[in-house]
Amino acid sequence: MRPDAHVAIHLRDYAPPAHVITHAALLVSLHPTATQVRATLSITPKAAAVAPLLLDGEGLELVAISIDGSPLAATAYTYADRKLTILSPPQQPYTLVIEQVCNPQANTALSGLYLSNGVYCTQMEAEGFRRFAFFQDRPDVMATFDVRIEGPASLPVLLCNGNPGRSGIISGTDRHYAEWQDPHPKPSYLFALVAGDLASVHDAYVTQSGRKVSLGIYVEKGKGDRCAWAMESLKASMRWDETAFGREYDLDVFNIVAVSDFNMGAMENKGLNVFNDKYILARPDTATDLDFERIEAIIAHEYFHNWTGNRITCRDWFQLCLKEGLTVFRDQEFTSDLRSRAVKRIQDVRTLRARQFPEDQGPLAHPVRPESYIEINNFYTPTVYEKGAELCRMMKTLIGEKAFRKAMDLYFERHDGEAATVEDFVRCMADASGRDFSHFFQWYRQSGTPVVTVKTRHDAAARTFDVELTQETPPTPGQAEKAPLLVPLGIGLVDARGRDMPLHLDGKGALNTPLIELREQRQVFRFVDVAERPRLSLNRGFTAPVILKGDAGEDDLAFLIGHDSDSFNRWEAAQTMSRGLLLKAVASGGAAPDVSAYAAAVANVLRDESLDDAFKALMLALPPEAEIAATIGHDVNADHVVAGREAVRKALAVYLMADLVKAHARTSETGAYKPDTEGTARRSLHFSALSLIAAGDPERGAGLVTAAFDQAQNMTAEMGALGAGLGLACIASLLERFIARHGDDHLLVDKWLMMVAQVPRPGAAARVEAMTIHPHFKWTTPNRVYALIGGLGGNFAGFHAGDGEGYRVLADAVIRLNGINPQVAARMATCFRSWRQFDQARLEHAEAQMRRILATQSLSPDVFEIVSKTVSG
Repeated sequence: MRPDAHVAIHLRDYAPPAHVITHAALLVSLHPTATQVRATLSITPKAAAVAPLLLDGEGLELVAISIDGSPLAATAYTYADRKLTILSPPQQPYTLVIEQVCNPQANTALSGLYLSNGVYCTQMEAEGFRRFAFFQDRPDVMATFDVRIEGPASLPVLLCNGNPGRSGIISGTDRHYAEWQDPHPKPSYLFALVAGDLASVHDAYVTQSGRKVSLGIYVEKGKGDRCAWAMESLKASMRWDETAFGREYDLDVFNIVAVSDFNMGAMENKGLNVFNDKYILARPDTATDLDFERIEAIIAHEYFHNWTGNRITCRDWFQLCLKEGLTVFRDQEFTSDLRSRAVKRIQDVRTLRARQFPEDQGPLAHPVRPESYIEINNFYTPTVYEKGAELCRMMKTLIGEKAFRKAMDLYFERHDGEAATVEDFVRCMADASGRDFSHFFQWYRQSGTPVVTVKTRHDAAARTFDVELTQETPPTPGQAEKAPLLVPLGIGLVDARGRDMPLHLDGKGALNTPLIELREQRQVFRFVDVAERPRLSLNRGFTAPVILKGDAGEDDLAFLIGHDSDSFNRWEAAQTMSRGLLLKAVASGGAAPDVSAYAAAVANVLRDESLDDAFKALMLALPPEAEIAATIGHDVNADHVVAGREAVRKALAVYLMADLVKAHARTSETGAYKPDTEGTARRSLHFSALSLIAAGDPERGAGLVTAAFDQAQNMTAEMGALGAGLGLACIASLLERFIARHGDDHLLVDKWLMMVAQVPRPGAAARVEAMTIHPHFKWTTPNRVYALIGGLGGNFAGFHAGDGEGYRVLADAVIRLNGINPQVAARMATCFRSWRQFDQARLEHAEAQMRRILATQSLSPDVFEIVSKTVSG
């Protein structure tokens, strides 16, 4: 363990560097075990007083070092504890040349330069460049780069950031070279290099100013026919960013490389995006509707980073939400414009509740802008990404669309080419709109999910309707006391005929925008001229990431399901109503309550021909088990949660059976597969209906599921059949047939492993443990681990099994992965984050396994930070 391994880094300690690298000329000579990197660095001192030059370096062999052509004596520098320190550098601009060697083949952490199926690839974010070369590996040091790559002729593709320069054969050798120049200053984390024997597809895009940009996607040989959707998604992203934000691409080329070994989803390196190939490769027979949607969104996300992340980056890693939260917001808007805005909003909120709310409510809670970290890789979290996006959305809601666009233009104008802070971004919102955002800024500082309690009162005689709101954010680690937040809440008052009533706020007159702002811990909003008691529709469009606890009864909720003009709140009313039924079922140990009122409201939605099929599919989905457990909050018996949800689901299915059968038949595939909005919506309802049919009538469901699997003409149909049959006895044989069909396709093997891990039948942990020695499983491939081990963590019944075996198998995996890939190990360890919600027996099992992880020798800071916080939180 390194001496500094478990030392926290704090935002308050930020200081600008005393020296700044302004230009880097790199000569990279590739070799599997001894890649040579000669770095010629132009450096400018910034401090008035003499200060040492500190460079980051990890696992590197230092070969030679010189300043302005003179070799440094051994006494002029030190190399220890991952720091190369030049003790007395010049006080005027100087050139530092360092020769070093790294070992890509030994790099199983996949951070820095590594090998993936014979392809040299880099992942530099957050701190991978230091594994490649000595550098100021921090985001506020932005340099231009000139790079020459030399490699064997057997690797014909040599790619780097920027625009291509000269290339050719190195005389007298079997090696060749390629030169690249990136004129835009960038931090080291945005550097990328790829070399391999790759297939490629090419296209071009003409920008709004008439510039032609060459586009290339590089993949493993034999997979070039799976790139068409990715290329179309890239061009759609470029068009949208020009239209929506006025942002045009700024280099001559834009390249994407897809590799099968990658810790993350993708990386926005300037001009050379590197992707996990699951987010590039797609054909109807290998990818599902969800895969096509994710490819479209993730390509957009990485492309949008060119301006929100690359041209303007973050000053330090505490500002990570500045690039990630903002860019998630941008990719959400992109998908909303291309597909269904209403459906996309519901999908995003489901993701937020499934991933970010549990984080905010548990021991790993942290502000959108954290105050400290041990390992920055642990803070690529739902809070930084998804909640960070919600903060951007709230600011847009508060100032309006036109002012928000003006603020974004101002942000680009002021900070292009800079490493900015969250304060810089919010100041642009304030300056462009004239609004004070000092109160709002608390959202960036304060962790936890606010709970807003709602009480309503209608006075028929006075014709008033009072909405009393109280906000409270529960304590989170390190933040026992919470301040009231500025909470924007979209609002509607719905009359007996389902129409929105005029909104006249006492003392303020008519509301031009249907929005109220909760600023204090308790506020009462009185609406006047309200003759009849309305149904309250609050937080329309999910304008604020809060938990609402309202006083609406079943009749009100059923009415809103059928009549609310806001699609999100129609869905939300259904979620609230079903959540109440689920809590009753869990409290009874698994007996279903009367679901008739809820089921009747859902039936009316299914019968409404004016509604989107994708929206109908979402209306059929009950809140997941983890959300139910979080709502209960303590002493949760996971078996009762599973049994209760199954009982409600079965009762709902029985009530709706005739409607489900009709919906299933109506949405059958009739033509060629297209991953368009209409087709995706139709298939989502088709398989949602099939899944409920199987829950209500397992025998009938088994026949339909097997037939759907046998007759499937695309991967959406195959996976839809498997998903619908996941709880049926026939699932084992269907999974065997699936892997027999697709065992030679690595992405489909991942789908198979995920399905095996998520089967909700008893013995999940044992099945997963057995799969870890299957020939298709590899501990060194992150996608395999995410599918199998992550699949177990997402299997509520299996992971939280009463015998504690789910916890043991996952802990075994974390311990093993710790020595292979600490980032992946830490991600798997987050599966324990909600452990304190459960009953005493499960608490003891989980704690024992986490303490076993902490007792592991040479525990990485990645895993230590996650597990130590989780067990003590």
